[in-house]
Amino acid sequence: MLIIYNTKKMKKIILTLIIAISTFTLSAQNTAAKFGYVDTDYILGQIPEYKAAQSELDKTSIQWQKEIETKYTEIDKLYKAYQADAILLTEDMKKKRENEIINKEKEVKDLQKQRFGVDGELYKKRQELVKPIQDKVFNAIKAVAEKSALGFVLDKSGQVSILYANSKYDKSDDVLVYLGYKK
Repeated sequence: MLIIYNTKKMKKIILTLIIAISTFTLSAQNTAAKFGYVDTDYILGQIPEYKAAQSELDKTSIQWQKEIETKYTEIDKLYKAYQADAILLTEDMKKKRENEIINKEKEVKDLQKQRFGVDGELYKKRQELVKPIQDKVFNAIKAVAEKSALGFVLDKSGQVSILYANSKYDKSDDVLVYLGYKK
């Protein structure tokens, strides 16, 4: 029985096996694929437009974070004032002040989600500023790989990933045939 402890490790193992099997298969056919690698962190770090975009994103992020922190400070003041006045307030007044604090907390959490959430404004701004540069780099990697007759280009920054693969080395259908899922 196979137990998967860590999917990231498993993906790396599978990727390594696929590359090893592909290399073995290709070398057995005497048409070994050539590999190359790049460091996209290094490449992006050398591009002034990327640095400028990253700087703009950092400034925007800091500004929005300060705005949110200011709102939380205001909520904290409201809460402390409520605690100090609670003994003097009627039940209706207490409920009103509690609801005011709860509503302000909700507003700040919504703002935080709007700015920093999965599809928030910061993500959209990153897509607007950084994605065109990343696409330009990817297209350059592809062009260099094709010019150098490389079968695969790996990225050594962060986790190992394949940035470019020549489709003639794709053995997915062969594996499916071997497994009996495709004829």
